[in-house]
Amino acid sequence: MIKDSKVLLGKSGEEEIFIYPRMANRHGMIAGATGTGKTVTLKVMAESFSKLGVPVFLADVKGDLVPLVKCGEENENVSSRVEKMGLKEAGFAFDSFPVNIWDVYGEKGMPLRTTISEIGPLLLARIMGLNDTQTDILHIVFKIADDEGLLLIDTKDLKAMIQYVGDNKEKYSQAYGNIAAASLNAITRGIVTLEGEGADKFFGEPALSIADFLCTDNRGRGMIQLLDCQKLILKPKMYSTFLLWLMSELFENLPEVGDCDRPKMVFFFDEAHMLFDSASKDLLEKIEQVVKLIRSKGVGIYFITQNPKDIPDGILAQLGNKVQHALRAYTPAEQKGVKAAAQSFRENPEFDTYTVLQELSTGEALVSVLDETGVPTIVKRVKICPPESYMGTIDDSLRTQTINNSLLYSRYSNFVDRDSAYEFLDRMNTQIQENARKEEEQLNETQKRMKEIEARKKATTKAVKSVASTTAGTIGRQVGKSLGGAVGGSFGKTLGGNVGASLGRGLLSTLFGGK
Repeated sequence: MIKDSKVLLGKSGEEEIFIYPRMANRHGMIAGATGTGKTVTLKVMAESFSKLGVPVFLADVKGDLVPLVKCGEENENVSSRVEKMGLKEAGFAFDSFPVNIWDVYGEKGMPLRTTISEIGPLLLARIMGLNDTQTDILHIVFKIADDEGLLLIDTKDLKAMIQYVGDNKEKYSQAYGNIAAASLNAITRGIVTLEGEGADKFFGEPALSIADFLCTDNRGRGMIQLLDCQKLILKPKMYSTFLLWLMSELFENLPEVGDCDRPKMVFFFDEAHMLFDSASKDLLEKIEQVVKLIRSKGVGIYFITQNPKDIPDGILAQLGNKVQHALRAYTPAEQKGVKAAAQSFRENPEFDTYTVLQELSTGEALVSVLDETGVPTIVKRVKICPPESYMGTIDDSLRTQTINNSLLYSRYSNFVDRDSAYEFLDRMNTQIQENARKEEEQLNETQKRMKEIEARKKATTKAVKSVASTTAGTIGRQVGKSLGGAVGGSFGKTLGGNVGASLGRGLLSTLFGGK
């Protein structure tokens, strides 16, 4: 809830504990064992930032954050806490909040998409679990696509591009380095596996415009962008990669604002350990870099996890506003984790942090925030305020109504498949096949004509020979007959026949070169 333009998180005795809006972009953490109240704390903070006019992003892993859209109602637990904490006088009132519901798979919210080009080869390689060599090859495929002006929007674009590079790897290897067919095949298998997990729905257009997250409703409240992750969380690599992409998009697209009176946006990432599990050294460095620098863009990031040890030390050191719910320690390893969590706070001389951390009841937390000068406060034992929105579940009809009534629904609800690498390469292959077909037809036609010409030539030669043979024989016989008549007798007839035959052969030899 809001009091004096600050986020009232709860009370430590009679002392009110605030998160100062000017320090909210210094990031934070909500940690604690299952069932200790992390979700309630998350809702209280999201509601408060929304009331301040700050847009909020929530990753809803369990599906219990959607009730933000419904006004809260009196119940015994909430009423008792409001009364004991004196929150009525502080301005507590049940309310509903403006929410856009998203779903990567488009099943329980508006489809949330990005393109292959926007997510880039590094994050894509992580989703597919590629090794270093395969990752390098994927970078080359992206580089060739960029150099040749081919858009990589969805998975079929990337598969077509890989096929194209494979078919022309001898040409490209000279300019980009060796391109192994085995690596290309491994990448293709990875894409097919991703498509089986729903990546063919996630990668596409219209792609999310970050500007659509940075908006308020008609009452000036920051819009809460809620991503339903109940299905996405079953694909840990895709879930974590999506969250990292979202942070990167904000970092790359938002202008520098330095320190401002309130954040431009606040992100809450549930199951934060999934962002770091199995991440390579390069990827961890990228995450840490984004977390360090994004506060200058006015963005606050809050990680929700069970234990602070789930968060790398370099990132944990950047978290100025910390809410630590109870931790349980039954084994030596767990006790070591609790000690580490206790030591991360400025010590309060009034109690032992390690002991209290294991005694906290549901709805209580150890809290340390940045004061107005940016100095971490000593740790306080705090009762967290109840949320003003509905505690419970909502029916599907209210969810559907919320989705359909969103001002963004018409923009993102329908899939658009525009001309990109797949279509270009498909046209190119079709043209190549058509040209080959025409060339083959022309070759066949030429061969057919050559055969016809040869046949005509042979027929003409044969005909000429036949005519010439008949003509030469007739001339020879006439000459021979005349000669034989002049000589007379049987000798003359014989002589005339021989002379006639010789003359006929001589004429043919002269006409056809002795053939």
